[in-house]
Amino acid sequence: MLTKILYEDNHCKWVMFGRDPQKKNSVIDTNEYAIIVNNEAILLDPGGIEIFPAVLTAISEILDVKNIKAYLCSHQDPDIMSSLQLWLGLTPDAKVYLSWLWAGFIAHFGGEYVKNFVSLPDEGGPLEFNQKRFEFVPAHYCHSSGNFHFFDPESKIFFSGDMGAALVPVDYPTIVEDFKEHIKYMEKFHQRWMPSNEAKNRWVSRVRKLNPKMLCPQHGAVFTGENVHNFLNWIEELEVGKAK
Repeated sequence: MLTKILYEDNHCKWVMFGRDPQKKNSVIDTNEYAIIVNNEAILLDPGGIEIFPAVLTAISEILDVKNIKAYLCSHQDPDIMSSLQLWLGLTPDAKVYLSWLWAGFIAHFGGEYVKNFVSLPDEGGPLEFNQKRFEFVPAHYCHSSGNFHFFDPESKIFFSGDMGAALVPVDYPTIVEDFKEHIKYMEKFHQRWMPSNEAKNRWVSRVRKLNPKMLCPQHGAVFTGENVHNFLNWIEELEVGKAK
């Protein structure tokens, strides 16, 4: 499994995991992100049960797993968090941040850990983690009816879940290089999986106000610099909610 450091300063590091060449072809490829602050970590969308061994191995190479103190489950899909019970078996005191809408459903993946759940209100809000501030950003109906993204105001990195997702080859660059070429890997995905133009454009407006420098989706490649704006402009114009 590929491991890539996206950002690092004296006390904070963003690390991306993905592109596992050993995964089954039947399993959709996903990106997992660890944010390490003063040697303790938040894991964003820890992934599905099928890839748990690969993600665990990759993370263990850079961090003591016991130092994972929190998880974000951006929404309810199995590729997002069906491994949650396994992670909590290793980190039984870690908090799990998730939409209030899905708490009763995600409990089916390990009811003994409901005590770890922190249900987020629809409007989201701040998170103080090791004296560093983050933000849970609402992304409802993009594509889930209860959905949250995650923003680091200091590094200006935005975790965007399925917004910006692309179904790319395993040897594809981890950073988007040619935006126009990249469109073919994400256009049909967004047209089908994003159900609401109104919700999608509300998300675009919210993200523009945050002015991120990097946009990190749960599938595909990371957008940086001008390609962040290219994506926001492109997705704003795209008609979604289409199915043949």
